[in-house]
Amino acid sequence: MMKLSRLLASAALSATVVLAQPLGSPGSGTPPDPATMIQMKVTNLTTLLGLTTAQQTQATTIFTNAFTAGQAIHTTLRTDQQTLATAVKANDTATINQVAAAMGTLQGQLTAINATANAAFYATLTTDQQTKYAALPQGGSGFGPPGPGGPAGGPPPQ
Repeated sequence: MMKLSRLLASAALSATVVLAQPLGSPGSGTPPDPATMIQMKVTNLTTLLGLTTAQQTQATTIFTNAFTAGQAIHTTLRTDQQTLATAVKANDTATINQVAAAMGTLQGQLTAINATANAAFYATLTTDQQTKYAALPQGGSGFGPPGPGGPAGGPPPQ
C-alpha cells in the first residue's frame, strides 16, 4: 500500500512537471522561431495531406514569403497596441478611434497576405489533397486567423 502511494505521488509530480513545461523550444521558455513554426506547419500538412517533397518545398517557400511580408505589419501593430493602451489610460477617445481604425486596416492586410499564401498553397495540391485540405478546421486556412494569439496573426497580447 505504501509503494502504491509513493508511485501515485511520483506520477502526480511527474505530470505536474511535464504540464508546466512551456511550449516552444524545449526548456527555453521561448516560442519557436518562424522557420521552425513554418517547418512544423509543413510537416503537419505533409502528414495530413501526403505532400510530395516538391510540394513541401513549395509550401515552405510560400509560407516563409507570407511571414516575411507580414513582418512590418506586425511591428506596426505592436507599436499601435502600445499607443492604444496609452490612449485608453488617458481616456483619449480620438486617438483610440484613430489607432483602432488603423489597426483594423493592418489586420485586413494580414488577412490578405495569409489568404493569398493559402491560395498559392492550395493551387499546388492535387484534387484529392484539396478535398482533404478543405475538410481541415477553418478549411485548412494555413496560419490561422490573424489577430492576437493567431500563429501568424497580430502580435501577442501585452
